[in-house]
Amino acid sequence: MDGFLPAENGRRRTLKAPIGCVGTGLHSGRRVALTLRPGPAGTGIVFRRTDLGRDIPALFDRVVDTRLCTAIGDGDATISTIEHVMAALAGSGIDDAVVEVDGPEVPIMDGSAAPFLFLIDCAGIVTTAAPRLAIEVLRPVRIEEAGGAFAELLPGREPAFDIDLEIDFPNTAIGRQALALRLSPLAFREALADARTFTLAEDVARLRAVGLAQGGSLANAVVVDGPMVLNPGGLRRPDEFVRHKMLDVVGDLALAGAPIRGRFRGARSGHALNNRVLRALFADSTAWRMTGLPAMSEGLAATPVRAAAAPAIA
Repeated sequence: MDGFLPAENGRRRTLKAPIGCVGTGLHSGRRVALTLRPGPAGTGIVFRRTDLGRDIPALFDRVVDTRLCTAIGDGDATISTIEHVMAALAGSGIDDAVVEVDGPEVPIMDGSAAPFLFLIDCAGIVTTAAPRLAIEVLRPVRIEEAGGAFAELLPGREPAFDIDLEIDFPNTAIGRQALALRLSPLAFREALADARTFTLAEDVARLRAVGLAQGGSLANAVVVDGPMVLNPGGLRRPDEFVRHKMLDVVGDLALAGAPIRGRFRGARSGHALNNRVLRALFADSTAWRMTGLPAMSEGLAATPVRAAAAPAIA
């Protein structure tokens, strides 16, 4: 069972101490202060708008927008671009935490989950007395879109969470890439955490014209112009694009409210499909059940599969 080991106690985990940072919202361009705080055992991940005094649980049915990012809301209170910090928390095995922000968007930092992982490392992690449960997938659930895009959740052969993802951006430096990975703290840290968000140069002006990507720059996103990567430092890995999309899967599926035991398969999936497949899973009470979860080991299992040749990097 590479990536997971039998639990010695199967207990929930939270942060040892609060820790914060300041950054810029990718779409709003606003300065944002974020603080990660320990959460009471059993409460899950909760986002808090400190400027409004409102709490929003990080759950799939609180998602109010999936265009270009994942946003959750409660009435007129919303928080967007939550997927990277959610991925860092899930990838670290954090079950309970409060994420405070003083505005409507999580800071983008460098466009990856690595800065949030650094904050978690600095704060430390503690195990609580509450038992750790998981959502076991019992039957396949699949969502499809025109053009061949799909996302599905399948029963797993082992008590673990496996991800198999493929992307395809023809005629660009991105190309066709695929990756298969069994999620564990070390797998997330070494294979996914530093993969940055990306966009096409042709889309930047359009996004800014409608009030989006106001805080975007080459310091927090990979920008692709045809066969070229415009960032002076190039890519962190030749397949950074599919790794970031998989990072998004981890963050979006963390909105299930508990770790998933099973398999995720997707092709050209994004925030919308990721959320829709969770909604489909929970809409069918015969497709899942709550079960005990083995403790995550520090095993790593990340395998590029069906990957296109490494693109030329400008």
